[in-house]
Amino acid sequence: MTRTVTALFRDDFYLSTCEASVTGILEDGGIELDQTCFYATSGGQPGDTGFLERADGSRIDIAVARHGETKDIIIHVPAEGQPAPEIGEKLVLHIDWPRRYRLMRMHTACHLLSVVCPFPITGASVGEDESRVDFDMNETIDRDEVTTALMKLVDENHPVYVQWITDDELAANPGIVKSKNVRPPIGLGRVSLVCIGENSAVDSQPCGGTHVSETQEVGAIHIAKIEKKGKENRRFRIRFGTAEDRASV
Repeated sequence: MTRTVTALFRDDFYLSTCEASVTGILEDGGIELDQTCFYATSGGQPGDTGFLERADGSRIDIAVARHGETKDIIIHVPAEGQPAPEIGEKLVLHIDWPRRYRLMRMHTACHLLSVVCPFPITGASVGEDESRVDFDMNETIDRDEVTTALMKLVDENHPVYVQWITDDELAANPGIVKSKNVRPPIGLGRVSLVCIGENSAVDSQPCGGTHVSETQEVGAIHIAKIEKKGKENRRFRIRFGTAEDRASV
């Protein structure tokens, strides 16, 4: 039987370690805990990797964290050949922080791109080195102009923070949802709005992913490529670094 978990990352994106107790072991080896700082794959952002530290100092490497049947279930999937913990065993969780931080920076960059390109989003995927965002648009747009606009938002160092609203409040305000094909993170009774700028002056949209606390943390980014994916669909590929780093594109 799967059990709900306290997802600590929802209230602290910078929490990289915590203590937890094992509440269940699935037939495929998946580990359930009473609480976790591991983000589970969702909304285009990959789940965290890392390890669980046992009392004797040994570790159980985690290949990925994923959701169970619902969003309030998080399963820690061990890498191949890892030992299984005991029910009730107390562990110290460690996420791969450098990887998570890159994903946080990238995910925030995707939000900034949706500000620069205010079109409905038809798809997105957050990666450690490159992310993509698909827009329902047929306009021709210059990638260097987009990069300049993105970096302006980064350099202005706007605050990034979360506000919570209820599922009913979201249902009453469907216009704040930018994605055409991906449902917001509903079903938990509350929905996280990722806000950028004082009083959400830059942006506000439902998102269950993890983000940095100010835009300057995103660092140098650029649009590596804009691809035509149909008559009214454009795919933007975001990469870390400056526009001069596009030599391979």
